[in-house]
Amino acid sequence: MKSVKLHSQLSRLVVNSLVFLLLFSLNLSAQEADVANGEKIFKSTCAACHKLDKKLVGPALKGITDKREQEWLISWIKDSPGMIKSGDKLAIQVFEENNKLPMIANPQLSDQDIIDVLEYTKGEPVAQKTAVAVQEVDPGVARGKELFKTNCAACHKMEGKLLGPELFKIGDKYEAEWLKLWIKDNNALIATGDKLAKKASEYSAIAMTPFPQLSDEDLNDLLKYFEVGDAKEVAVTAVTSSKDEEIFNKPGFGVLPTLGVTILAFLLLWLIVTATTAKKVVEDEESTGSMLKTLIFNPFLRFLAILFFLLLGAWLLFGWLMQIDVNEGYQPIQPIAFSHAVHAGDNKIDCQYCHSSAKNSKTSGIPSANVCMNCHKSITEYNGELFGDYTKEDLDNEIQKIYDAVGWDKDNLQYKEGAVEKPIEWIRIHNLADFAYYNHSQHVTVAGVECQTCHGPVEEMHDMYQFSPLTMDWCITCHRETEVDLTESGYYKNIHDQLAKQYGVEKVTAAQMGGLECGKCHY
Repeated sequence: MKSVKLHSQLSRLVVNSLVFLLLFSLNLSAQEADVANGEKIFKSTCAACHKLDKKLVGPALKGITDKREQEWLISWIKDSPGMIKSGDKLAIQVFEENNKLPMIANPQLSDQDIIDVLEYTKGEPVAQKTAVAVQEVDPGVARGKELFKTNCAACHKMEGKLLGPELFKIGDKYEAEWLKLWIKDNNALIATGDKLAKKASEYSAIAMTPFPQLSDEDLNDLLKYFEVGDAKEVAVTAVTSSKDEEIFNKPGFGVLPTLGVTILAFLLLWLIVTATTAKKVVEDEESTGSMLKTLIFNPFLRFLAILFFLLLGAWLLFGWLMQIDVNEGYQPIQPIAFSHAVHAGDNKIDCQYCHSSAKNSKTSGIPSANVCMNCHKSITEYNGELFGDYTKEDLDNEIQKIYDAVGWDKDNLQYKEGAVEKPIEWIRIHNLADFAYYNHSQHVTVAGVECQTCHGPVEEMHDMYQFSPLTMDWCITCHRETEVDLTESGYYKNIHDQLAKQYGVEKVTAAQMGGLECGKCHY
């Protein structure tokens, strides 16, 4: 009798289970609906024509998922004109119910984006994020801090000696009125024969610069800042919903665990299918064939294996390509061991004192050695806390490298006659692609973006490194999340009101002002 394969109900059940598990495992990494993302997309895409609780141009959308099927809604939002043309009865009905006003197609939205929006239309509250609150202080303190950075930080620290004495709580040692006279014109105060002024002048061989341009209000603000110093940040955690806590305590699968589960499912069910389909019936007697042979020659299993490894290869290749030229963490060895932690951190030197062109130029600029010499004419040795593997002698030699570059004689406090200047060859760290346009002044001066936003906690870095990925996604995310205040000027307030009405928001973001237009960065 001719041998035949026994395709029992068990084998068919196993094959169907294999397909089901494959689809299930591929969806393990899919994220739950993100209400916050849905709210963001709703405000940027839907709010011009829809509200949640009442009709605008289009119908109210709260509870829309109770009236329509999710798959239909996804198709409708992506391409409503196409559904109407196709003759979909429900699409035509919705079109006619809304005065035949065509809805704009949104093919740029993914299925997950639309699911997030639909979740937001259910009206469930969006989780509040952890915030950082700053202790309330007199506005004059903030103004005093800015005056300190502009006028005093080159020679003074709030805590610790620099060229001059530390200024924190300086009001406990001297009367306020005397301090005002000293700051405005210390030379005139010394000339009056004031004993305290004469004693103060002996603190340093370098005379203090007078500041007659400072008003009484400026001086009062400075003294307020000297009294309280920097305000401390206090963490304030908002109350989250029980759903948020559940998601936090039970996070979903990541990509790698999902891949592992998929591989295990393949292997397990492959063996089960092989074992069940390898049985043969020969002359009414059941005998078991070669399991290995079935494993290799079963067409269905070979098809699944090829499909799986093609998808796996494509995923690995795409992941590898996406990391090309992403230099996050790049930290080259510089020709001089310049520590940002010492200068910007310990000494509180404002970033823009050295990188002055960041305020009015496309680039932040590399400070010349002469900028270094503004301080290091009088700072010839390192007396701070040691860092890395450096000794005090090592760091003193690093300062000497600056003198060698500019031809400075530290013993005679003058430039050497006939000395040839040697440029310091700093190694560039942050480098955008040539096809990407970025302007520092637009972000620093116009938008008021802090240096640390992109460059990280520079004041804590001894060796500077690239903190941010500088990818397109990173820039776009910032534009989508950064709110812009346009209400200070009457002209721009009109633009703000128009955009706020268009998107249904109180504060517009950089993205809503055109920050996602390709030509802004690629021209």
